[in-house]
Order: sequence, then C-alpha cells, then structure tokens
Amino acid sequence: MVTEKHPYRFFFIIITSVLFFSTCSNSKNQDSNFYIVGKMKDVMWKGKLGGVISLDTIKNKNGLYGLGPQEFLKGELLINNGVTYVSKVTSDSTMSVQKTNTVAAPFFVYTNIENWVKVILPNNIKTIKDLETFITGKTKHLKNPFAYKVIGKVKEAKIHVQNLPEGSSVNSPKEAHIGQTNYQVFDTDCTIIGVYSENHKGVFTHHDTNAHMHLLTNDETKMGHLDNLVIDKMNLFLPK
Repeated sequence: MVTEKHPYRFFFIIITSVLFFSTCSNSKNQDSNFYIVGKMKDVMWKGKLGGVISLDTIKNKNGLYGLGPQEFLKGELLINNGVTYVSKVTSDSTMSVQKTNTVAAPFFVYTNIENWVKVILPNNIKTIKDLETFITGKTKHLKNPFAYKVIGKVKEAKIHVQNLPEGSSVNSPKEAHIGQTNYQVFDTDCTIIGVYSENHKGVFTHHDTNAHMHLLTNDETKMGHLDNLVIDKMNLFLPK
C-alpha cells in the first residue's frame, strides 16, 4: 500500500504547504513596504508600555511616514516625510511639539512613499467617517495596509495627546487613556497622516475603524491623535 511505502509522505506534504504559504505571506508584507512593530492591543490590554522600536533606528528617511504613541504613553509620535515630531502635554490647554527621533514607541507603523496621487475631496466629505468611507471606495485595489495624507484647511478638529501618570499600570483601554488631554483646532491649515487597513483592528487601528490618523498643524505648534474632524477644504493623497 502507498501508506506502507511512504509513511511520512502525508506529513511532508503538510509541512511543505505550511512553509509555502508562510513564505508567500512574508513576501507580501515585504512587497507592501509597510512595517508594523508591536500591537495596540498589547499596550491597551496587557500593559506592554515599554518601547519596542527606537525611531532613530529607521534608516531610510526618504518619503518616510509613520505614527504611534510614545513609550509609556507619555506623548504622540508622527513622522511626516522623514521628519519626526513628538508632542507632549504641558497643561490642559497647551502642548509642546519637538522635532527629534531619539524616542521609542510601544507600537508603531511606518512606510516609505515618494510618489503620491492627488485626489480632490468632494464638498460632502466632512467627517472622519466620511473620509474613511471615501478612502475605502478609492482603494479597493490596494490589498495591503497603506499610508495616506490629507492636506488643507480644517474647519474644526479634536486631537488628543497621551499623558499617562508616572508609574501607572494598564490593563484596559480606559486605564490606558488616564491623563489623556484633548485639544481643539479651528480654521487651521493642517497635514493629516493616516494609516489604513481592513485587517489590523487592535494592531494599529481601534476596533471600530480601519484608519488611524495623527494631525499636525502647519505652524507645527499642535500635533496629536485625530478624534474628530470637520473638513473645510482639503485634498487627499494616496500612494501611487
């Protein structure tokens, strides 16, 4: 019988198939040029607050974009075209924004994009939900996670900066947001950097959205995680 002559044939086929599909998956992630380090859910639910990546170790700065929180949830991080911004709470109404890459993150996503396609946003696209729905319709051909940017005038926006008290432990999203401070932006020219995926909830997007966005005002005095948005006139830029 075949099973007597080749007792390990079945197991060989299974192992070979697993290795094949694993290799394909890794190649696909590499081809997308999109890097994911750490997981949001490990920070929120398991309290893994320490840095898993130092931003100064990212060597290729050409067209570099990325975002995440600062380690121990002490601030927000954004890379816009190779420049790293770190925002920190200084009071209930003020923040500091510095340019430095000597900082670490408990989870972070980044990618290199040098060529963009400009898309004029229709007048009816006003909110974060509107924007996400519009992006979904425009990017059905993009199967891997990707970054995008939105540039123009914001009528109104709410952003937050993490500011977890020293020595805090975290075992839930509620505990992770203790100390978070909210800021309002009105009638301001801004750049929004976002990352999008339909398959990474809890990894780098929250459970109820496919997008994670940070906003930077053009005068570079405010930067934070984008929570609410009313668009005045802005353009969307998608990877070419």
